[in-house]
Amino acid sequence: MNLPSAHTPLYNHPLPDIEEWLRSKGCQQDSSNLHCWTLRNPHWQAELWLEVDALSVRYLGAAEDGGDILRTFKYSLSRHDLEAAIFSGP
Repeated sequence: MNLPSAHTPLYNHPLPDIEEWLRSKGCQQDSSNLHCWTLRNPHWQAELWLEVDALSVRYLGAAEDGGDILRTFKYSLSRHDLEAAIFSGP
C-alpha cells in the first residue's frame, strides 16, 4: 500500500487507497453496498459509510442507554486524525 502522507487530507487520497486503508484497519466492505464497511473490535462494533463529503461512523450499542452513537468526519481531516478519532472507539 502506497498511501499519501498520514497528514494529507483524506480528500487527496484516491478511492482505492482509502479502501485499502480501511481494510488494513480491519474493516470489511459490504459486497452489495460498496460504500458501506463494518468494523468489529473486541470491545465495540461500528458501521462506516463513505459519503459524498464525509466519512460517517455508527458505533453500535455504544451509548449509555444502549443506543448507537453516530459521528461524521469531513474528508478535509487527515488520515492520522481520522485514525485517532475513529479507531480508538466511541
